[in-house]
Amino acid sequence: MRYWSIRDEDVIELVRRKYNVVISPDQIAKARGLEFRISWKKAIEVARAVKFLTIKQAEEYMEKVKDLEAPVPIKEFTKKQAHHNVPWDGWPTAKWPAKVADAFLQVLRNLENNASYRGLNVDNTVIVHASASRGMRIRNYMPRALGRATPWFQDTVNIELAAVELPTELVPKKFSWARVLKSI
Repeated sequence: MRYWSIRDEDVIELVRRKYNVVISPDQIAKARGLEFRISWKKAIEVARAVKFLTIKQAEEYMEKVKDLEAPVPIKEFTKKQAHHNVPWDGWPTAKWPAKVADAFLQVLRNLENNASYRGLNVDNTVIVHASASRGMRIRNYMPRALGRATPWFQDTVNIELAAVELPTELVPKKFSWARVLKSI
């Protein structure tokens, strides 16, 4: 049996602290994607970027990243990374992880369907929890000369999103780069 890394009580407490709103477990929608063959470092950065956006804003942002029109700010894994001309100030490291954005789009569409199934207003549903963690390792071996072999491992990534329907006055009005940086 698979367990969520965040419980409903933790989501309720998170919303109470951040937005000063009391919600019920019926206002929470969750989605999870397991064992994606993507970079877990880039997945962590994308999860940080979509947090505290509405589902529609996050989908629009991931579509732009997938089409290489918008970058994702890289905050944690910045060693030996190039600096780019980015649309925000103070953080010049960025990447355009199209494969990771495609995986997040799958989970975001699942989250949107789960929210509409629960009767939530998708336009007022804000992502309050986004996490990416390592999944299982796929073991392979590369044959070499003289009967030797070199191990070759591929990591997989688990993506987890939780969203909450908030009152209209607390929902971020429009997508902006400043909002993405504020959520990081």
